[in-house]
Amino acid sequence: MTIGVAVIGAGMAGRAHAAAYRIAPTLYQSTLPPLRFVSIGDVSPELGSLAARRFGYERSDTSWQAIADNPDIHVVSVVVANSLHREMVEGLVAAGKHVLCEKPLSDTLQDARAMADVARRAETVVRIGFTFRRAPGVAAVRELVISGALGRVLHVDARYWCDYASDPKGPISWRYKGGPGSGALADIGSHAAYLAEFLCGDIREVSGGRFATAIPQRPVPLGPVIGHGQAAVSDRYEAVENDDYAGFSANFSSGVGVVQVSRVAAGHPNGLALEVFGDGGAAKWEQERPAEFRLMLNEGAAGTRGFRRVIIGPDHPYVAGGLPMDAPGVGLGQNEGFVYQARAFLEEVAGIAEADSLPRCASFDEGVHNMEVLAAVAESATKGGAAVAVAPQRETTTQTEGAAR
Repeated sequence: MTIGVAVIGAGMAGRAHAAAYRIAPTLYQSTLPPLRFVSIGDVSPELGSLAARRFGYERSDTSWQAIADNPDIHVVSVVVANSLHREMVEGLVAAGKHVLCEKPLSDTLQDARAMADVARRAETVVRIGFTFRRAPGVAAVRELVISGALGRVLHVDARYWCDYASDPKGPISWRYKGGPGSGALADIGSHAAYLAEFLCGDIREVSGGRFATAIPQRPVPLGPVIGHGQAAVSDRYEAVENDDYAGFSANFSSGVGVVQVSRVAAGHPNGLALEVFGDGGAAKWEQERPAEFRLMLNEGAAGTRGFRRVIIGPDHPYVAGGLPMDAPGVGLGQNEGFVYQARAFLEEVAGIAEADSLPRCASFDEGVHNMEVLAAVAESATKGGAAVAVAPQRETTTQTEGAAR
């Protein structure tokens, strides 16, 4: 059996998926069947061709239908604008493909719920990518929560500061179009909200929802805009329709918390940070320092307590046996998360038992719940910060995250 791989989308995240599939077989023991890297799809022939050559894929296609119709392709990552997800995912599943879709699941809850219905009925593996749950530091903090090392969780602080939109001359793109909550909240808030629940359990209620559009208009680009990148612009401007900043408070099944996100936080190119406080201690992880986390336990004399730095190494999730150099202090970054994610997805596609695999990728039902949280935040914002209940998450069968390989 050979698994044929394709990626739809040659932008920033699409390239990360393409590279991750190439590296995934080199992690851990060689238990995967042979992989064939068939196609990278993009509406831009130039971008698709460049990505295919760079990452060693056989060809590029300008339509997702060509990938769906190709019998040599079995696994497809969908990494395009959120509004395009539903049509592609449904078409790929109907063609018998295994699908890994980037978050958020769609641009509307109606479409997301319809996609989850399709995923539940599918005879193939259909998952959503929440890459940051693969960060060894995040998984290590989760283990501290689950093991009770931090005691009862009291509250959590999750923030995602980014500066990709801090330049008023940055070009307008699809990221700046859509209704309330479709901006920073959907783009990076989906990560922060998901991780807050990943550490502390389901969000039951949100309140204090607040949006702000700091830069109300942006110039129209003269050519395509890739990911969060810059481009030459014209002297014509269009209105920004969604949020540059979003924040809300949350009640979890255990404890409370605050989530804040911004795409105009100058000086923070990728400032995701998580801090969990329990009655037995606290732990903090930051993407800007991904190879470590900070830990404080209520042990010893009060005058000597404080946070200590813990360097990620072979004793932590994902690391031992997974990297060419899995020695203490080697370091980690965001790209590795895509590699762990690709490996987990391929292991499930290959039928490797959960006990012998990385934790499974998240289900579409989890993706729907994530969007329900964000929709509740948008509703809270329109009601002046009023409390809005969040429906319980549908039961899923994905493996519990956090256990070391």
